[in-house]
Amino acid sequence: MKKVFVAVVALVLLVAAGVMSAYADDKPRLGVLRFTNDTHASWWTSGVGRDLQDMLASELVSTHSFSVLERKELDAVLGEQDLGTSGRIDPATKAKIGKIKGAQYLIAATVSAFEENTEGTGAGIGIAGINIGGSEAKAYMAVDLKVIDATTGEVVDARTVEASAKSSAAAVSGGMGMFSGGLSQHKKTPVGKAIRACIIEISEYLQCSLTKKDSGCMAAYNAKEGKRKETTKKAIELE
Repeated sequence: MKKVFVAVVALVLLVAAGVMSAYADDKPRLGVLRFTNDTHASWWTSGVGRDLQDMLASELVSTHSFSVLERKELDAVLGEQDLGTSGRIDPATKAKIGKIKGAQYLIAATVSAFEENTEGTGAGIGIAGINIGGSEAKAYMAVDLKVIDATTGEVVDARTVEASAKSSAAAVSGGMGMFSGGLSQHKKTPVGKAIRACIIEISEYLQCSLTKKDSGCMAAYNAKEGKRKETTKKAIELE
């Protein structure tokens, strides 16, 4: 009986492992490229493209809907090739990418718009270089997203993602010395919140477009895209 029990347990574990393996194989396998920038945003410095690349990769992993390639796997093939703006892949590079553990799609993102302003809401109080209240800071960010078929090199989907954020009038800023390096200094600012919101929106959109396309979620994104285009069109007409 003991041998039979052990055999049954082993069989169950084997089947479970097979199911999990099959489930993992069903997940779209993505490679996130280094973000590029078409704006004059003051927070964009050397290394920020890599920071945003890592943020999006982590966010995609957390959805449990994708298998995400390690950055070193992509770097070994792409080197310094920049696909963010053009979305074009060199034929030789395309062949190599297609062999990276079944890579299906490359995700390219370009920061295409960024606005930041501060509106006065009172005099505020200055204490030892720290400003408390007195203004409301706002930030707006747009990211042009491309989904590239790793086998054909074609752009199979494109979308513009937007996000905005603001701080309350009672926010504390300046002189804190709490964050340093890369984007960390913007972590709790409207800039950081807008960036984070864009990353989450990109992740949720990809989850919808690549894994839930028939669930009806695309209707909401298409409506949002239509509204964005209409707002942009009106803004251009007013200029």
